Amino acid sequence: MTLDPLLLEVLACPEDKGPLLYFADEERLYNSRLHRSYVVRDGIPVMLVDEAQSVTEEEHERLMAKAASGEAVTTLGGGSS
Repeated sequence: MTLDPLLLEVLACPEDKGPLLYFADEERLYNSRLHRSYVVRDGIPVMLVDEAQSVTEEEHERLMAKAASGEAVTTLGGGSS
């Protein structure tokens, strides 16, 4: 299930208020600046700082490579990465 495009235009990280990368196939939103991942459950993003998952450097590199190949959408009106 993908997130509504209108939601993606306004969705920001609850901690630093910056854009996120949305990986629809993994049902997750990712903050590359803080190396934190937010799960999307049943089409609803869980945007609670306390429930964010820290991402290892290896996982960060994988996600950034995936985003660079166009497999992610940037929130806050950023379009495809």
